[in-house]
Amino acid sequence: MKRQIPYHGWCFVCGNENPHSIGITMFVDDDGVLTSEFTLTEAHQGPPGHSHGGASAAVLDEAMGLVVWAAGHKVAAVNIEINYHKPLPLNQPLTLEARITQKDERKIFSTGEIKLADSTVAVSGRGIYVAAPKLFANVKLQGHGQ
Repeated sequence: MKRQIPYHGWCFVCGNENPHSIGITMFVDDDGVLTSEFTLTEAHQGPPGHSHGGASAAVLDEAMGLVVWAAGHKVAAVNIEINYHKPLPLNQPLTLEARITQKDERKIFSTGEIKLADSTVAVSGRGIYVAAPKLFANVKLQGHGQ
């Protein structure tokens, strides 16, 4: 079963109050896998007809961090790595997937992929996240009672 991750106000990627937000709706399933289907538009253009690399990096940064948040951890990124395999076309459906891959004492690792309509991986990434309770002292984790 999937549950929608709440929108985050003024967030650049998934905010519903930010008129410049990419506006992505994300879901997490019972196995902790985050998914989304979305489309980038001319507002996200880099090379003609394709998205700016920063837009796809922002999407993966958000997804890889949110999958960790959805597991109940208030974290911040300390390192992200983005790999560009193919350009992302504008105005075409894209899919997003992120998951936690490893946890240790201080760090949580996650990965993410943006795929084209034919399921080809166009952009992939990995991130390292650490607890940041002071940074998010007034933020409640949805569905976790924290």
